Amino acid sequence: MQIGTPLAGLLVTLALAWPVAAQESTQASVDAALEAVQGAATAGGLAEVVKIDHARLAAGAGAEMGPSRVLILSDPAISTPILESEIRAGVDLPFRVLSFDDAGTARVIYTNFAFLAARHGLEESDAGAAFDARLAEVLAAANVEASAAPVEGLARDFGVLELASAHGFDATIERLRSAIVAQDDTVWFGIVDFTADAAALGVTLPRATLLLFGGPAPGGVAMKDFPAIGLDAFCQKILVYEGPEGALRVIYNDIAALATLHYGTSAKPHHALNERLTATFAKALE
Repeated sequence: MQIGTPLAGLLVTLALAWPVAAQESTQASVDAALEAVQGAATAGGLAEVVKIDHARLAAGAGAEMGPSRVLILSDPAISTPILESEIRAGVDLPFRVLSFDDAGTARVIYTNFAFLAARHGLEESDAGAAFDARLAEVLAAANVEASAAPVEGLARDFGVLELASAHGFDATIERLRSAIVAQDDTVWFGIVDFTADAAALGVTLPRATLLLFGGPAPGGVAMKDFPAIGLDAFCQKILVYEGPEGALRVIYNDIAALATLHYGTSAKPHHALNERLTATFAKALE
């Protein structure tokens, strides 16, 4: 059969269409898993903080990556006791679930209390057991098979970058927010005011606010070969909190470190983003 015949043309068309069809199938599975978790979480009383479609946002910004969606959910009654033990754990709260394309298969991963304990020096406790049980209920109700994020290699403050602020708490939040939204490739997703959430429960916490944002294009490039980091690093998070004697601290994730945690290695885009974020935050806090 000579190339150029109708049959040969059909074979070429089918060969080209196969990867597209496979990715569409995986995208559908990724979507279905996340929507199932969202539905179960809503039915179970968890509040949705933000739902982010990494791949579609990246595509809209001109970057390509595999299907990936993250869901951040909140229950202050669960988070507050953990924050009472260690306020810095707020950088890894509230609940996070990622549905993504793992080498052609839809996979779901989540952050469990063991991750928080290793990274923030927390002891096993009723609060930790409640954290794991709450998310386990949601995943069971969603009928979604999921696995916890890796903890091997984690130690206290692993992958935590830190800056100090000489400004007041509200001014620090506003200066960081202004610096973030001033970048034309960045999307602002909102904040979680842990202190206000705790106060509604009658609990007094140091002032602590989590800022949520992301860059669809640079994030898409950073996640393309490292999609699991969408659980921890994207959206990007900054925790501003009041430390001892009123000192204000700003902590955020080392993207290269988290890539190494999930994949055993990191890449140039991760380090470039670390440098960019640190420069942006440091300037805002001058």
